Amino acid sequence: MSVALDPVLLHHIVNTLGWPDLRPLQRAAVAPLTAGDDALLLAPTAGGKTEAAIFPILTRMATEGWTGPSVLYLCPLKALLNNLEPRLERYADWIGRRVALWHGDVTAGKRRAILAARPDILLTTPESLESMLVSVNVDHRAFFSGLRAVIVDEVHAFAGDDRGWHLLAVLERLTHLVGSPLQRVGLSATVGNPGQLLDWLQGAGAGQRPATVVAPDLPVTATPRVPPGDIELDYVGSLPNAAKIIAALHAGEKRLVFCEARQTVEQLGQLLRGHGITTFLSHASLSTDERRRSETAFAEARDCVIVSTSTLELGIDVGDLDRVIQIDSPATVASFLQRLGRTGRRADTVRNCLFLTVRGESLVQAAALLHLWGSGWVEPVTPTPEPRHIVAQQLMALCLQEHRVGDQLWPEWWNGLAPFDRGAEPIARHLAGQGYLDNDGGMYFIGPEAEKRFGRRHFMDMTAVFLGPPEFTVFVGRDELGRIDPCLLTEEVPGPRRLLLAGRSWQVTYIDWKRRRCFVEPTESGGKARWTAGGFAGTGFELTRATREVLLGADPPVKLTRRAMDQLATQQEKLSSVVHPGGTVVLRADNHDLRWWTWAGFRANATLAATLSEVVDPAQRFDDRYIRLREDLTPASWRALTADAADRLCLPEVSTKALDGLKFSAALPERLAVATLAARLADLTGAARILAEPARFVAVR
Repeated sequence: MSVALDPVLLHHIVNTLGWPDLRPLQRAAVAPLTAGDDALLLAPTAGGKTEAAIFPILTRMATEGWTGPSVLYLCPLKALLNNLEPRLERYADWIGRRVALWHGDVTAGKRRAILAARPDILLTTPESLESMLVSVNVDHRAFFSGLRAVIVDEVHAFAGDDRGWHLLAVLERLTHLVGSPLQRVGLSATVGNPGQLLDWLQGAGAGQRPATVVAPDLPVTATPRVPPGDIELDYVGSLPNAAKIIAALHAGEKRLVFCEARQTVEQLGQLLRGHGITTFLSHASLSTDERRRSETAFAEARDCVIVSTSTLELGIDVGDLDRVIQIDSPATVASFLQRLGRTGRRADTVRNCLFLTVRGESLVQAAALLHLWGSGWVEPVTPTPEPRHIVAQQLMALCLQEHRVGDQLWPEWWNGLAPFDRGAEPIARHLAGQGYLDNDGGMYFIGPEAEKRFGRRHFMDMTAVFLGPPEFTVFVGRDELGRIDPCLLTEEVPGPRRLLLAGRSWQVTYIDWKRRRCFVEPTESGGKARWTAGGFAGTGFELTRATREVLLGADPPVKLTRRAMDQLATQQEKLSSVVHPGGTVVLRADNHDLRWWTWAGFRANATLAATLSEVVDPAQRFDDRYIRLREDLTPASWRALTADAADRLCLPEVSTKALDGLKFSAALPERLAVATLAARLADLTGAARILAEPARFVAVR
């Protein structure tokens, strides 16, 4: 094996792991990473990305004599860190180096040991990293003085939301603290814009440091081809029918079933157990211990099923899978690729996924997603626009970290990275004016309003950029089972109050309202599961347009069962009047209801509704597919109104009540908080594309 890795590492790769050679991604990553380049490593799930990153970084560590902690390994999930720790410990130990884990579940004793005997590689989350920076128990200057490189696993999971801005801001503060650039290495599944994602990961160093996208396993071809895989699309009509099919198929095999909601996971888990299937569950509202028990038991079993939300979509190892089954459709092609990549890891198997759709609409959406997948399209990962609330959070966090910061010098901590640069001065002045920051002698420090709003638990509320729903923790005796929505405890019910959690029914015995705790005991049946959904982003432009293409007759390049073909034909006939190959449709129904069927996605329709507010129904009613218009609209007035609409697109209107879901929005002027939400609800490009198409007026009698 001829590659420029540390000789001791090479010895163990060949003799301990028994690898005759590196994979193409791993071989291609050696040169740029050992040279110190920033890089984005792209490969499907189980493509060897972790080794592709860590072997060259360990080589640099050994060759250049780094002292720890010299490497941060960041993940979006604690469970992924837990899963990676033993593997990275093994690799580091080959060259006499140490690995440590630091996140919210790590005990205080273990943290003190880490601070006393600093490891070479620290596995953590961005939130826990910032907690270290602001903690009075961590000498962050001394602890991070040897930092040289950062590996960000599942980087695409960060980049598309506010956790990405938080990650970048914390990395810039660390760079300023260390006084020299940090090598940044991102690991990602397939994305539609790898070059832009790497630029984003580089932060303030973009365009100034060498950067390489490493993706030899994902060749770019001029002609799109259907990716390999055994994919089947079925229509089963109900969740009980889906459970019957899962129970009857693939006996003796290990199956991973993905659902789009925690409630569906719980219901399907109970149904499968009713069929005598060994079933495990995983979702975000189960306790850490409960999920770990399920994932460990599943990894060690054979003839069984694990039912999960997207929590098992990322690279957590659950053993050697035989089958992936999808209930209804994931929201993105990228998500489907992650799930598909869970299978086909053995040499004698192929990647596979069986879609079991329970509604006609979800069948059409699944067909649309597979149509996009077959064309080789994957969503680009784009940062959320205008993260002003994260700027406010970072200014307060920096004052916690440094205690006092010059009111003209604070932008230096982000090395010129927008929007944390001089352009954020109005936000800084607002924070000082409202008491979130105090100013004395030209120095900012934490003010009384910040302590009042975010000071609980030693300012732990300030390190997380999302607001979590107010859930109750469920206990069986002293053991934590998981969390539930409070509505299950407040709604009126006849007889005993029963819950469905971890795939089993429980009867409530006591509720501690003050501490948000609920105590239960097992019962035979009758439990209910429910969680309040988060903010609704709707379906995107491309997927909604692909839905229109399917309704117009496009076939996904996969196997369709007879049931699926029949139901798809039913849906195409049902919606034939609202799709047309020549453009959009304005349909007047016999009840005078007038709808503009754009098939543009939620955000583009929100933008169009705001721009054409004169003729949109006063209630601003729209969804992913259509916008409801005023009944008195005529074709002539429509043409006059839309003639210049693309030149005057408006951001959607946002209710101030919606600000409750934007953490740290209280630390912003209300107009800026509203502008942030409006920018995130808009799709100006999609709206302009729709306005460029002809609109056909149709009346249904």
